[in-house]
Amino acid sequence: MDKFKQINKVKDIYANGGNIIKYLKSLNKKDQNTIEDILISYDFQSGSYIKGFSENREYKDKYSTALAKVIERLGSFDSILEAGIGEATTLYSLLDKLTRIPPNIFGFDISWSRLKFAKKFLADFDFTDVTLFTTNLFEIPLLDNSIDIVYTSHSIEPNGGREEDAIRELYRIAGRYVILLEPSYEFADKVSRDRMKEHGYVTKLYATAKGLGYNIIEHRLFDYSLNPLNPTGIMIIEKKPSDFNRPNLRCPVSLTELNSYNGFLLYSKDSCLAYPIIENIPCLIKENSILATHLLTNYDEYKVKNNIFFK
Repeated sequence: MDKFKQINKVKDIYANGGNIIKYLKSLNKKDQNTIEDILISYDFQSGSYIKGFSENREYKDKYSTALAKVIERLGSFDSILEAGIGEATTLYSLLDKLTRIPPNIFGFDISWSRLKFAKKFLADFDFTDVTLFTTNLFEIPLLDNSIDIVYTSHSIEPNGGREEDAIRELYRIAGRYVILLEPSYEFADKVSRDRMKEHGYVTKLYATAKGLGYNIIEHRLFDYSLNPLNPTGIMIIEKKPSDFNRPNLRCPVSLTELNSYNGFLLYSKDSCLAYPIIENIPCLIKENSILATHLLTNYDEYKVKNNIFFK
């Protein structure tokens, strides 16, 4: 996380309305955005999506109504996850439009600050049973085939060049469908395509999914796009696994069971890694982990077992 050393500079850029990710990307001298670039940029922007929602709720209602119709055509489901949930403005609007709310609802983001806003925002509308957690899009702490419907809404967007890594990971955890609402390079004009490349956006989602042999059952322009220069496409991938797993949070390194420890940590006995919980939000990015091989060791029992006595 070398770019965390740039936080003071980023504060100034943000305060003056500058483009954080453009500045951070310039330090790489590469066209692609790094995970650090994305994390820092979005964390500083936390709260802006809720503000945008309050100012243009009509658009979000239309967007989510169209998405709800797509999802309900796919049949019944018991679990759903939004990857890159941000401040949960899309998730809330979607839940509000569904005729049946599934019992298991998940959302993750790389930015803890965005999830802090998301948790409060969802509570404003009495959605308090949503499991939110921080993680990396490419190392999701869930088992294979554990979430019926996995969807994104412009969250893969800034990860140009890593389309295959993103799609593989989302497909891995999905039990039935992956729905991608992302910039549509295939349906964009030249001006929009050039802009996508300039910003380091994804440009090969459809080609990648097709190349992986996934069953793409729908691919088209979505009904609504907020920015005409960044048209939203929808791609639906169907999956038919032979078995399913429970949608429980796992250690992102070992994908082994996590247990609560004193209410402020999640711990994996198998990997010996502990993860902090901040304001009831588990932080499950592997870089947040603490190696704690003796977290569960009782000191007094250890002394007795090893014949250690002090006068």
